[in-house]
Amino acid sequence: MNLALFDLDGTLVDRQAAFTGAVADLCRAYSFGPEVETWMLTELADRANAADFVRLREAFALTEPAAQLWQAYVDQVAAAVSCRPAVLNGLARLRESGWTIGIVTNGASDIQRAKLTATGLADLVDGVAVSGDIEVRKPDPQLFQLAAARCHTVLSRDVWMTGDNPACDIGGGHQVGLRTIWLRGRPWPDGVQAPHHAVDDVTDAFAVLLNDRPE
Repeated sequence: MNLALFDLDGTLVDRQAAFTGAVADLCRAYSFGPEVETWMLTELADRANAADFVRLREAFALTEPAAQLWQAYVDQVAAAVSCRPAVLNGLARLRESGWTIGIVTNGASDIQRAKLTATGLADLVDGVAVSGDIEVRKPDPQLFQLAAARCHTVLSRDVWMTGDNPACDIGGGHQVGLRTIWLRGRPWPDGVQAPHHAVDDVTDAFAVLLNDRPE
């Protein structure tokens, strides 16, 4: 079995566009003012979880329950997120060529899975490991190992990891002996081993993998 692991946000989907749209829609739905929207855009810029909405409620003395606000945010993100047809088609082609596809992503379990379902990615992957599942984050090796286990296999030097984050995706992949493909965009930090390949679009990563067909 040949396994290809992918990051989700910034690799298969555009998290930033979905995030800003979801925040705007949520604030509009609840008639929150610009100060609440600014707080959310700042505080949730890197990641969001249910505890953030407890802080939001306390910061602005909101009457809505924190759990309700969190679920509304999850629903708004799911409504806003999209996956390009070229990405969906590329993953389908990989599977047709014999690849097993896994997702290894940081984030809250419910929101990341909502994205996978809403975009159709859930139907194209064999296993998903979200940091919220076990409360460890990439580049922790445990998350990569969990992704492989949920794909009913184990990590090996034949496994590929593709992502946009140099430290989490590429550095994390190297820690567990994977071959890596970096989606260019973020600055490359000192101390992180170079990827095996660097591409400008995730669809270019599919081409790399298709040239490394399973036996």
